[in-house]
Amino acid sequence: MKIPHWASEIVGNYESGAAGCFVLHGNVNDRLLVPDKSAARLSSLQDFIMDALLPRFDVILSYDPGQGLRIERGGEIFSKWPSVKDGMNLPDAPLAAVRVLTHYLKYCKNLQAVGAESPKVAVLIRQAHLICPAIPNSHNHELNAMASILRSWAADMRLQEHGQAAFLISENLNGLHPLVSRSPRVSAVEVPLPSKEEMTIALEMLYQRCPTALLNFRADFAKPAARLTGSTLSSVEILLLRREHAKKPLEESDLSELKRALVERDCGGLIEFVEPDRNFEGVIGLDGVKDWLRQDIALWKKDDLESMPMGYLFCGPVGTGKTYLVECLAGEAGVPVVTLKNFRDRWVGSTEENLEKIFSLLHALGRCIVFIDEADQALGRRASGSGDSGVSSRVYSMMAKEMSDTRNRGKILWVLASSRPDLIEVDLKRPGRIDVKIPLFPCANPDEAWKLLRALCKRRGLEIPLGAETQPGLLGKLPELLTPGAAESIAVKARRRMITEECSAQEALEGCLQGYLPPISPAVINAQIQLAVEEASDASFIPEAFQK
Repeated sequence: MKIPHWASEIVGNYESGAAGCFVLHGNVNDRLLVPDKSAARLSSLQDFIMDALLPRFDVILSYDPGQGLRIERGGEIFSKWPSVKDGMNLPDAPLAAVRVLTHYLKYCKNLQAVGAESPKVAVLIRQAHLICPAIPNSHNHELNAMASILRSWAADMRLQEHGQAAFLISENLNGLHPLVSRSPRVSAVEVPLPSKEEMTIALEMLYQRCPTALLNFRADFAKPAARLTGSTLSSVEILLLRREHAKKPLEESDLSELKRALVERDCGGLIEFVEPDRNFEGVIGLDGVKDWLRQDIALWKKDDLESMPMGYLFCGPVGTGKTYLVECLAGEAGVPVVTLKNFRDRWVGSTEENLEKIFSLLHALGRCIVFIDEADQALGRRASGSGDSGVSSRVYSMMAKEMSDTRNRGKILWVLASSRPDLIEVDLKRPGRIDVKIPLFPCANPDEAWKLLRALCKRRGLEIPLGAETQPGLLGKLPELLTPGAAESIAVKARRRMITEECSAQEALEGCLQGYLPPISPAVINAQIQLAVEEASDASFIPEAFQK
């Protein structure tokens, strides 16, 4: 197998002389496929770097907060350094260790300058975000000294010109001190989640160890690989080892639920992953909206990605079924729905790190729908208030950048939902981020309300006779501006009444409508209707009753 594209990027930057200091971030704690002479093997990122990228380097030194400074390769060469001969001990403290590494790199550089034989040296710093974290305006002397030294490796020492290289491994780019992560001389490279092809190769390898677990897929490993894409190789390996120990083969019906569990666990609870089980057949009314969305889905399935919108905004009064419509859209398209959960954190930099992790997952999933409910609250503001240390504006900036990335067209479909679309920043709703804005409305007249209510009652076993609506006064009892949410509440209440009072379905419904009070003030509903009308991107989405 060939080395992955991110590794090729490192090789290209180093051999061209563009960079000698690299920050690796993203999926850095996963198992990786390391190319070998006979076949690929699974190993850690450090082993991948040493074996695939640094096979010709004479000395490799590593540091992490737990194990301190270590010699990974070339101990005999390193021992010839005069400072070691003078009895220097390898330090465990971060700043002292980085200073020793800097000293040795300069020593080897000076050997080369005087024409002496100089070894090729590489340095690996694991968990770099722990020893040089992003703490804005920090007055910690050791932290600032650490950031200054690491930046100097790229900016001043020009490692690549002297046969040297440095790798800083951090889980998130935003978690690393900005003096390092934003240095123009540092090459930041994201290690992505495994692709379908890499997952297929990994499953072929794991079959040797887990033949029972993969028994049902031994003829075609590409099928489970496609379903498990978005998970880490570590999670899949652990899953298969457990199944093998229990002598329980993996079934095709298990894949969706297993993927959901693996993805949510790998992402630390930051997202909710849903494989939808419903489609537009369950949506009552909205014929024009369904036709429009079905046309887009048809283009998606034909791979006509240039005709696809970047995103949708579903707006309208509360209870009009915005979330339900998103799930039906995903089911109709046959793609999963990713819902962003509580990614905001009180710690400095944690919110940005969480978003970075979520975006990495979305890029690995392939085609998916990203659903952001209550978008007016979740997407941040261009101008932050004084109480959040600028977090809201940074969330806004990261979201805006990701939503407008045209490389995501046809892969990530953004869907926002809000009853207050006027509170969403205008730039986030512009074409190129949200191309189609679809308003959802309550029932415009008693006939629509009756069809909706009767259908929801039928789903709960309440059979209302045909023609019941013609009885005197029944249509007059139906609430004005009835929403699907309110109608469902009435249907549930009617079923309860039918069972507890042992009456007919029609009598139970009439009893529920008698004296009914709407859950939302009509003034609020009307104001939200007006906002939805003004937000619509196409006049055909607006029913005639609401066009005035």
